[in-house]
Parts: sequence; C-alpha cells; structure tokens
Amino acid sequence: MKIAISAMGTTLDAEIDPRFGRCQYFIIVDPDTMQFEALENSGAMAGGGAGISTAQTIAGKGIEAVLTGNCGPNAYQVLEAAGIKVVTGVSGKVQDAIQNYKSGNLKASSHPSVAEHFGMGRGMGRGRGMGRR
Repeated sequence: MKIAISAMGTTLDAEIDPRFGRCQYFIIVDPDTMQFEALENSGAMAGGGAGISTAQTIAGKGIEAVLTGNCGPNAYQVLEAAGIKVVTGVSGKVQDAIQNYKSGNLKASSHPSVAEHFGMGRGMGRGRGMGRR
C-alpha cells in the first residue's frame, strides 16, 4: 500500500502543499515501512488541466490514497475513477499526516473540496474582474 501526499518539499519533514494539482512535489510513501520517494509534480506549471494531468500521474503509481489540502472536481473525478481515496483538509508536516492516516484520524472525502481552477490564484492573466472602466 502506498499513499501520496502533496508537499512543498522532498522530505517527510516538508509542509503539506494545500493544492493538489499544482503542488510542488508528492511524497509517495509506504506507511508501514515509511520508505518514500519524492516526485516532482510536472503538472504544477501547466497552463490548464493541471489537476487532471496530476491525478493521472498519481493513478499510475499504484496509490491507495491521496492526502492533500484541497482537490478540485476534475482531479477528484479522475482519482475516484481510479479507486483512489482522496483525503482533503490535511495540513502540517507530511510525517504527521502519515501518522494521522495510519491512526485512522483522516477520513476520505466524499466530494471535491474546491471549485475548478482553485489553485490558479489571482493575476494569472485571466482578466477576471478587470472590465473596462
């Protein structure tokens, strides 16, 4: 069994990245042995479709569950279709999240936690709210 945690760094001491599709890294860990690998998220800088692309990458890694801060509807749908549990609302350090998951303190989400394009942030050239005056 392996789980994937969205992370801001490459170690178990890293902080959890609140964005699934645009996180910097994933820590893929076997919670029984605590052996892990850090995977750079190639979808982090995608112009669009980051959540779907990232979810497809994770689905190909034999993951049982994803621990993250937030997961949008498109990524959630891909992960759910692949039979991967999605646990949202996770924050703090990666190693603490793993322990909480092992202890049964983290439960799978039944739906996405944010709307589409959540991780894009403002000022990405989308022109929203910038009408002529």
